[in-house]
Amino acid sequence: MGKQAEDLSRTLQEVFQRLLAAYGPQRWWPGETPFEVIVGAILTQSTAWTNVEKAIANLKSADALDPRAIQRIPPTELARLIRPSGYYNAKARKLKAFVERLCAEHDGDLDKLFEIDTDSLRRELLSIHGIGDETADSIVLYAANRPVFVIDAYTRRIVDRLGLSPQRDTYAAYQALFADNLTPDEKLFNEYHALLVRHGKDVCRKSPRCDGCCLRPLCRYGV
Repeated sequence: MGKQAEDLSRTLQEVFQRLLAAYGPQRWWPGETPFEVIVGAILTQSTAWTNVEKAIANLKSADALDPRAIQRIPPTELARLIRPSGYYNAKARKLKAFVERLCAEHDGDLDKLFEIDTDSLRRELLSIHGIGDETADSIVLYAANRPVFVIDAYTRRIVDRLGLSPQRDTYAAYQALFADNLTPDEKLFNEYHALLVRHGKDVCRKSPRCDGCCLRPLCRYGV
């Protein structure tokens, strides 16, 4: 590892330690089962988590929070149940697409899906309607417990303000920033991403609250 890479690795580790000291463990992802995590990852697209919680509560009340139940339920009824999450017709199609693939290729068994290697799992998820990079990686990290780093808008914003932006403005380049400079550990990546989301929501907003920010000594934006 060259000096520049060593410096970047130390900076990323310091960012993590400062966030952890400021907020404590986040205990993500909020979900009782891997399938609930997957449903949450799909429903949270373009909405607040509080809305997802309402939709998941509706699915639980209808005894519809399992792959076979979602496969059987009519699309209009599924859309009605997940209505609080917004874009409910589109998200109903996405949930249907996921469970149809799971049932057709893996007998509706997440354990069988998660038996495949990480790269193959990610490729399969990305081939399913409505699942993009961020959602796929959320599933791989939080449901399958594999060491991939999830990149979202909060992470990009914080990375950019810290002056750590990669040369290419792509999902893969931002992901490599963490994957290439940190130990590939699912618990670390889980906690790190959760802390970045917390910081992005509470402090490093579009209009940031720089006073008292735990990352301010490292930040080019808030100097």
